[in-house]
Amino acid sequence: MLSLRMMSHAVGLPSPPPLHLNGNFSSTSSDCVDMAKPSVAGYKWRLVIAYDGTHYAGWQYQQSPPTIQCIMEKALTRITKVEREDLLLVGASRTDAGVHAWGQVAHFVTPFNYDSLDHLHAALNGLLPSDIRVREISPAVPEFHARFSVRSKIYHYKIYNDTVMDPFQRYYAYHSAYKLNPEAMKEATKYFIGRHDFSAFANASRNDRAPNPVKNIFSFDVIEKGPLLQIEVEGSGFMYRQVRNMVALLIQIGKEAIPPGIVPMILASRDRKELAKYSLSAPPHGLCLIAVNYIEKNMQLPSGCPPKSLGRNHTISKCKLPCY
Repeated sequence: MLSLRMMSHAVGLPSPPPLHLNGNFSSTSSDCVDMAKPSVAGYKWRLVIAYDGTHYAGWQYQQSPPTIQCIMEKALTRITKVEREDLLLVGASRTDAGVHAWGQVAHFVTPFNYDSLDHLHAALNGLLPSDIRVREISPAVPEFHARFSVRSKIYHYKIYNDTVMDPFQRYYAYHSAYKLNPEAMKEATKYFIGRHDFSAFANASRNDRAPNPVKNIFSFDVIEKGPLLQIEVEGSGFMYRQVRNMVALLIQIGKEAIPPGIVPMILASRDRKELAKYSLSAPPHGLCLIAVNYIEKNMQLPSGCPPKSLGRNHTISKCKLPCY
């Protein structure tokens, strides 16, 4: 078993209190699950991660060009001294190159427990580049899985609809110089809501396993914020490039090139070639993963675990010198 004191020394952090791995924990919450004894894989930890995806080739691991998972694993390996293969880092969403995230969720495992997550949290953000930040670290029950425990995901897509692009939005919003009709777009979103086969809105998957094309869209809104149109969609899951393909069709409907009623016709076709007659995928930089929601029972906090870390505020000690 690895020593947390050795790890703390390696990253220049104060030594944490001795670990208590003998099962002598107490819990005051009936919602807690016993974490005193590790599962076969070890102790599981949940991360909430935000990142600017501009300079990365998406989430999924690869060395070059760099990905978010690759950068995260290097930082975790350096701090925990656990090899990449043993960390078992898994992300909730395999975001594409250029796609951003405010609420990506991932989990990893260690063979040891922590008394506090604050040092780990600070060390991670100290090693990560400034365009990747861990917003939260919390213990997770063995049943929790960042991908397979998902109840819903929320994505936002931003469109800057004006003749001149706002330079401060250029990496985070798609620029449409065509005047869009938000009301037509709002009408079209209603056809997406509910349980449908979204084969027509999915590009060929890069993965070997064939995903289930039937997804449930819980909400789909177009929010007007001056020249900025923010498309917000929540669903049980999404196929490869599904959100960007739905947005691309909405843009064509907003241009009034095609009517809103074309959506059910394309859905019924279950053919990606049918959608290609009207639109291509929207660019990735306007898309952001906002949140991932989970099955409630898998979000219980284990007993015998440290509290979740939301980061620490820095404070300035009061001056003890007399004032004259």
